[in-house]
Amino acid sequence: MSKGKICFIAKHSFKDLTDIEMELLAEQGIRFLMLDLDNTIAAYNENEPSEPVLKWFEKLKVSEIKPFIISNSTRTDRVEGFAKALDIGFIMKAGKPSPRPLKKAMRESGFEPSESALVGDQTFTDVLSANLAGVTPILVRPKGFTNIFLALRYYFEVPIRLLCKNKH
Repeated sequence: MSKGKICFIAKHSFKDLTDIEMELLAEQGIRFLMLDLDNTIAAYNENEPSEPVLKWFEKLKVSEIKPFIISNSTRTDRVEGFAKALDIGFIMKAGKPSPRPLKKAMRESGFEPSESALVGDQTFTDVLSANLAGVTPILVRPKGFTNIFLALRYYFEVPIRLLCKNKH
């Protein structure tokens, strides 16, 4: 994806975060994996990483791909708790779809856009932010819907999600 491009289409789409294989990331040259927290790593009502998510992060670390949380959340205890449990860095109150937090995370971690990706559950924030920052956008299905507004947002995103050519 080109830097600064307004685009809502992800390069890859998966059912769940834990379905993303390290081999695919390596084939794509991804060495820095930024991840949304809410509804990507965990549902809004989960306060700690699930066992499958913990195992997936262990595989990620063994593969030498550096994970990093980029969250729009304002809940300091939640974001810090997940980052500590997963032993990774984070930026909260990110303001996605702005590309600034992604660029800041890459700059501070020493990675280029060509070797970076963002995994998220929303096309209008996560995928757009990734495309604007020039990193690989990876879309997952939301972990859950805690209210009607989240369900409606997902409903309106379905046609855009269908445009992703690399569904896994």
